[in-house]
Amino acid sequence: MFRRITLFLILSTFAAAAGAAGESWLLVTDRWGNREYQALELQRDGGQLTGTLGGDRLQGRRDGNRLRFRIAGSDGAQYDFDGRQRGDSVEGQADYPDPNDATRRVQHAFTARRLPGRPPGGPRLHEFEPGDYANEFSPHRQPVLTIWPGDRVRTKTIDSGGIDEHGRTVALFGNPQTGPFYVAGAVPGDTLVVHLRRLRANRDWADSLDALVARAQSTALAAQTGGLGKPVRWTLDRERGVAHPARTDTTLAGFEVPLRPMLGGLAVAPGFGAAPQSTGDTGRNGGNMDFNAVVEGATVYLPVFQPGALLYLGDGHAAQGDGETSQYALETSLDVEFEIGLVHGKAINLPRVESAQQLLVLGQAGSLDEALRNATAGLIQWLQQDYGLDVAAAAQVLGSSAQYRVANLAGRSVGLAAGIDKSLLLRLRRGEAPKP
Repeated sequence: MFRRITLFLILSTFAAAAGAAGESWLLVTDRWGNREYQALELQRDGGQLTGTLGGDRLQGRRDGNRLRFRIAGSDGAQYDFDGRQRGDSVEGQADYPDPNDATRRVQHAFTARRLPGRPPGGPRLHEFEPGDYANEFSPHRQPVLTIWPGDRVRTKTIDSGGIDEHGRTVALFGNPQTGPFYVAGAVPGDTLVVHLRRLRANRDWADSLDALVARAQSTALAAQTGGLGKPVRWTLDRERGVAHPARTDTTLAGFEVPLRPMLGGLAVAPGFGAAPQSTGDTGRNGGNMDFNAVVEGATVYLPVFQPGALLYLGDGHAAQGDGETSQYALETSLDVEFEIGLVHGKAINLPRVESAQQLLVLGQAGSLDEALRNATAGLIQWLQQDYGLDVAAAAQVLGSSAQYRVANLAGRSVGLAAGIDKSLLLRLRRGEAPKP
């Protein structure tokens, strides 16, 4: 189906000496002030254009710098595009059916930019130093870097207050994120795979609160918490791998916890029709999950809703208990290294986290009841997709072996994770479920 016909154009800028040349472009259509994105692959053979746009086949012609092509959508509708190329960009008009009147056609302006080709030599290591940060998970922010499956990225995050490793405020508070990273080849319906190879605190302190989130308070306890919410500084002893309150004149003198750096924020951009998401919020695309299983060595799976996925990461924590019950974890800045992967044509409903020991699915909603339902459905989907289990078999696995963890209580939404030990699944075949 030509999904809402978010236009993605691939235009041949430079001809091959012989045969068909293929290029990838990102086309953006302005639909009544709403920008729509989609990736298209185009091949040119002489003046003939062929390819795909949003999974539907394309045919057209190129005459000089003018490009005209037509898509016969699987929805039965026809879409025509007429644009002029200038270097690595294209501008033009798209002719669409009116979504509310089958007898009428409407014109939408579109632009396109050519995407870079993959450099030779296989997967690469990219060093990326952020220059600014995002306070929204948005499809409209210009990507900071284009990467390909198999590539690694070394970069940095700042803390939730916008403070970097040197103690300087460099962004607005509210979980500012590094990114987005454009993953070449990712399209809606794919699954993005993020291997967290290295997460390390890069400064010697973290900030938190002496707070307790309202969701964790009984009526009697609430009467005792009126004076809470004051800032608390923690010292990070990176050499010993522990953190402790910086003040030594309190009853917590001698208390220390292991450092376990994690990303509170990890997300892709939401899809067309959804508003850009605050970096304080969560959804099916990930977000401010604050799940303390998102640590070094874990693999996070996210559903793709936009071309290139548009991966954001941030909100580093030096350590955090289940639920982030103090509203802030041990907020700090991190050095991050991740490796990217991509599973084409595999759609998942919710964020997944895989560790060496467990499969975990994160349900996020306005209540713990709804989050539990979402997480349970997501874990059953994983067992169906990767182990070929039907609902009855998956229910038996969960009934005997499921584990539930409260992931986040501090945001507008709550998070609850459903998990299972991988050791229990070793005798089951892991791979794509058999076709019906």
